Amino acid sequence: MATRLVQITMKARDDSAVGRFWAEALGWGLDSEGPGVTNVEPVGFVYPDPAAVCIDVLAVPEPKTVKNRVHVDLATTSVAHQTELVARLKELGATPADVGQGDVPWTVLADPEGNEFCVLEPREIYRDIGPIAAVVVDCADPRAMARFWGEAMDWTVHEVTDDHAVLRSAKGVGPYLEFLRTPDVKTGWNRVHLDLRPYPGDDKPAEVARLEALGATPADVGQGDVPWTVLADPEGNEFCVLTPL
Repeated sequence: MATRLVQITMKARDDSAVGRFWAEALGWGLDSEGPGVTNVEPVGFVYPDPAAVCIDVLAVPEPKTVKNRVHVDLATTSVAHQTELVARLKELGATPADVGQGDVPWTVLADPEGNEFCVLEPREIYRDIGPIAAVVVDCADPRAMARFWGEAMDWTVHEVTDDHAVLRSAKGVGPYLEFLRTPDVKTGWNRVHLDLRPYPGDDKPAEVARLEALGATPADVGQGDVPWTVLADPEGNEFCVLTPL
């Protein structure tokens, strides 16, 4: 049994507005599976596919109050592309954000509801990867996160140091999943989280049990009676185990 990262979920007070921003930012399409849910994925995409990690935006009444522990990094192909992309994103409603980054070659922005993201300078590792270079998770111990997530999913662990850990789909496509060591302490539930999906024919309860044996714990974020299961990784980062597909 195994799972794979298929999407990230963002909470927003206005899911349609945030969804429109990200669709235009990435050049992707918009869909909705019901009121309060906006789906953002590549045009013509056959879900799920490791070539892309999609974005689901869910409406919640609570405003954003603290820096997100999960964010996306956007890829660029040249310094000129980075400059052009930053300018276009600002026209779409993004604003400069200060997360203590100091003097760095990437640009930190926030979407219309304050969700931070980075526009990276060109890096060879992200060439031809698509608009999203990586999904980045703040953590205290990247090595421990690599151990857990490397077994939780069938993704390949590419690099592990005291400061960061890097995973990617075993098929060698799509964005990376990166764990970055930060001194910040987690407070409250994450406004952006990972969604995992077992493969067709897998048993979700058995997969949830396997993840709990690896160190995951049940989490209550007010989800009520839903077909997915909410867990938290060893550092308390919530994630969802969806139905097999």
